[in-house]
Amino acid sequence: MPPGRALPSSAFAALLGAAMLSAGTLATSAEPAKQAAEIDLTQWPLGDIASVRDDPFGVLVKYGYRLFTDTANQIGPTVADPARRFAGNNLACSNCHLQAGSQPYAMPLVGVWGQFPQYRAREGAVDTLEDRVNGCMERSMNGRALPPDSREMRAFSSYVRWLSTGIPDGAKLVGAGTLQIKGPARAADGGHGAQVFAQTCAPCHGVDGLGQRAATGAGYQFPPLWGPDSFNSGAGMSRLLTAAAYAMHNMPIGTTFRAPVLTEEEAYDVAAYFIGQKRPEMANLEKDFPVRLQKPIDTPYGPYADQFSPEQHKFGPFEPIRAKVRELAAQSRTEKAGEPDNGSAEPERAR
Repeated sequence: MPPGRALPSSAFAALLGAAMLSAGTLATSAEPAKQAAEIDLTQWPLGDIASVRDDPFGVLVKYGYRLFTDTANQIGPTVADPARRFAGNNLACSNCHLQAGSQPYAMPLVGVWGQFPQYRAREGAVDTLEDRVNGCMERSMNGRALPPDSREMRAFSSYVRWLSTGIPDGAKLVGAGTLQIKGPARAADGGHGAQVFAQTCAPCHGVDGLGQRAATGAGYQFPPLWGPDSFNSGAGMSRLLTAAAYAMHNMPIGTTFRAPVLTEEEAYDVAAYFIGQKRPEMANLEKDFPVRLQKPIDTPYGPYADQFSPEQHKFGPFEPIRAKVRELAAQSRTEKAGEPDNGSAEPERAR
């Protein structure tokens, strides 16, 4: 970890997380909160990786960039050294975090350094940045955790820190996560989604959804959306509303939130189509979201705090679930009930 800011140990983070929760309710401070700075990532000037110096920190930053953009060839399942096979598929981090983690509303890493330690509903605890990286390694990359003191983890952290240069800790980030859609007041139509996929997505991801391989080496020019080499069932992208929001504001490749190609209904249905396909299964998902009311309403696996089925949680309609969760949350005074866990913004926040 580069000098300048120490992250808490996992033991301290767990203790801090426990202190923030009481009977399933987030604690609130009696002191008035200091107004956080607001940073608009849609206008934020980005650094050039080529300008990074070859000092010890810069070397780690550039290695982190390679890990992020060329993951399969650096730590993927076919690298020569078995000890460095951390990723379980041949995706790259930048397949989802577009433009090397800098594209607004494509789950950018810009400013993320100053957001941690952070309470995460999925773990029901305060996570460090390293915890969050390993969540991606074990879910989106279908692999295994990086040792906290490994060169790879220090490189990822250094790259995130460099991307966050100039952004105050705890800033309110406009353009973080994804730009939410509410979705139609109906269950998603996977049949219509298949048509949208064939017309709009298949030219890149393939008619079989298994992607297009890179011209050389491991990895993909366009990643698979399902199948054995895709993200697993515990990844955030396996949730319909998250996948739809991402697809609408970032796909086909080159699209941005300012000029979506897909309509909200098309994104909703095509997301249902591809999340409904077979992919690797992650074990022990019942341990996710220990405060059940903080589970996003589109989480496709139980247990739940409400009476709705896994099928409805996966494909909707979501408004009845949303209304019930709000009712239960008001009774128990549980904060952040039913929310996305990836920092998504409401549509009116877009600029």
